[in-house]
Amino acid sequence: MAGKDYYKILGVKREATEQDIKQAYRRLARKHHPDVNPGDKNAEAKFKEINEAYEVLSDKEKRQKYDTYGDQWQYADQFARRGGQPGQGPFWQGGGQARDFRFEEGDIESMFGDLFTGFGAGRRRTRARENLDADLAVEVSLEEAYQGTKRLINLEGQERCATCNGTGRIRNVPCSVCRGTGVVPNIKRIEVQIPAGVADGSRVRVAGKGRQAEDGSTGDLYLVISVKPSDMYERRGDDLYVEVPVPLTVAILGGEVQVPTPKGSLALKIPPETQNAVTFRLSGKGMPHLGDTKRGDLLAKVKVVLPSKLTPEERKFFEQLATSRS
Repeated sequence: MAGKDYYKILGVKREATEQDIKQAYRRLARKHHPDVNPGDKNAEAKFKEINEAYEVLSDKEKRQKYDTYGDQWQYADQFARRGGQPGQGPFWQGGGQARDFRFEEGDIESMFGDLFTGFGAGRRRTRARENLDADLAVEVSLEEAYQGTKRLINLEGQERCATCNGTGRIRNVPCSVCRGTGVVPNIKRIEVQIPAGVADGSRVRVAGKGRQAEDGSTGDLYLVISVKPSDMYERRGDDLYVEVPVPLTVAILGGEVQVPTPKGSLALKIPPETQNAVTFRLSGKGMPHLGDTKRGDLLAKVKVVLPSKLTPEERKFFEQLATSRS
């Protein structure tokens, strides 16, 4: 496969399940996280590569396109309209026969950007801008991912030294403030919004807050989200799973219990003679789907709680029950 092999980057087989991919990503992300490897540019580059691979392979539609079209998966829709297949056409290597693609007006520009403009000058500009982009790891709780949250982050930059007016020297002597560099550190604190529904590997774009070039142009900042495991909930996609303690008397006679959600409790009616481990589905009460108004479901699993420290009267009652049932 041409270009990057995302399966190789994550160390999984092509037939890996979603769970295999998620586990591999978490293991590698922890190993190469910038916070674990401060100042290590190789680890930073590897971390960015891991996130890029996970972003594609964790998305069912993107993964299918990648498996079919390789590192040109972004242009899958255009290739499909032209009847392109792997191993066909002048843009693929393989055993298929060459196929003549007929492009409509604007197709080349939309598919290949400015690759041909100025003998590659446009592509260099695109790569230069990508080099200005920056990643920042942000950890949130499941409850924060459920409702959306905000973070205050520090952006480290530089500004012209006011003491020497950016010249680096005062009366032919190196400036003691900027030490002759002409610039001084400038730390800005900004508030960023993290939308509801984010998951491990989600990337939130903060426009214009990346690195700055000498000509004043700036890249974008990408918040790479990791969601801390919850002690109460298990997340599977947009669905949440939770155990609900149900007293024995309620399980036998029926009644109402409170089901916890990241936003508050909900009342759940328990039918009489409900067995242990029965699961109730609360539609639309799970995680928000990132980018739209859809929601997953909340699945509440009954955990029957047996009474303890029985009084003599209660024990006698259960003995009578046992006798009558036998």
